[in-house]
Amino acid sequence: MIEESLQTQLDATQAWYAPFVPRRGLRNAHLQTLVGNFLPRPPFELVSTPEVVEVDPADGSRVLCHTSWKPEAVRAGRLTVILVHGLEGSSDSRYIRGLAARVWAAGCNVVRMNMRNCGGTEELTPTLYHSALSGDVGAVLRHCVRTQGVTRIALVGYSMGGNLVLKLAGEWGAASPLVAVAAVCPAIDLAAGSDALHEPANRMYEWHFLRGLMARFRRKAALYPQIYDTRGVGPIRSLRMFDDRIVARYCGFRDADDYYYRAASARVVDRIAVPTLILRALDDPFIRLVQETRAALEANPHVTLIETAHGGHCAYLSEDEGDAIHWAEATVMLYLQHVCATNHGS
Repeated sequence: MIEESLQTQLDATQAWYAPFVPRRGLRNAHLQTLVGNFLPRPPFELVSTPEVVEVDPADGSRVLCHTSWKPEAVRAGRLTVILVHGLEGSSDSRYIRGLAARVWAAGCNVVRMNMRNCGGTEELTPTLYHSALSGDVGAVLRHCVRTQGVTRIALVGYSMGGNLVLKLAGEWGAASPLVAVAAVCPAIDLAAGSDALHEPANRMYEWHFLRGLMARFRRKAALYPQIYDTRGVGPIRSLRMFDDRIVARYCGFRDADDYYYRAASARVVDRIAVPTLILRALDDPFIRLVQETRAALEANPHVTLIETAHGGHCAYLSEDEGDAIHWAEATVMLYLQHVCATNHGS
């Protein structure tokens, strides 16, 4: 059924879509995921300017973005693409830099956004970061409009960042200047994904995330001892436990279940009203999509949901040679060029 639905969706878009064929020897989801994190890439040569953007005047929270703007004479008319990383990533994550290079070469403006505290920016906000902060993405978008006069903006997010951009798209509907969205392996159903991370086969990923999250929490406590108290937290043995004892406590949620419900883009994907691409590997080790959410996505005429048999988590290492091995990045760029009618070149 998934394959038939996919074929129907893509009949009119064959010009931009090429099926994913995994690299020989990398059909295993864990191999895809791990190799995708460490595979060498070409040198990142895109020149960027750091910009600090206020996202919440109430508490002075700011985020750091790295922006690359086309010459002023053409800047406003070019598509601006805001890239949002995943959990414990940053604007310098490999996949973010890989896609940024493609976006720039296609003639677009590029904004690589760090979520709160990420990219070494714990001092810029008294808060933690979490999956409900879609408003931060909106604040960055409005900053680009206000300071650069751009009129067309697309959002691209990976994993947790994918949830954020889809959540914002659902909350905004058809509001200008948002013209397109793409999400790679988005954590749409947060509760299901959190529980999947605690499965025995996925504990290595969970421990990786927990090590980073706990280290960040300790740094926040050192910076803001009047807010955060590491005493009494106890051992944190799962992502759900971290979200229950730390995120819920300090970010205004009743408990982990309340957080997962309120933060999940699954609640609003039916309201997305701009062209939206979602890439999801069926063998993703820990991203889960419940049937109700899939039905909502398939019923939304603005959403193109592509589910591939292989690809791992945000990896998608293909049989193609050179930098073309990164299928998801190439596919997202082709999609944006297709729906936004942009192909300016570098």
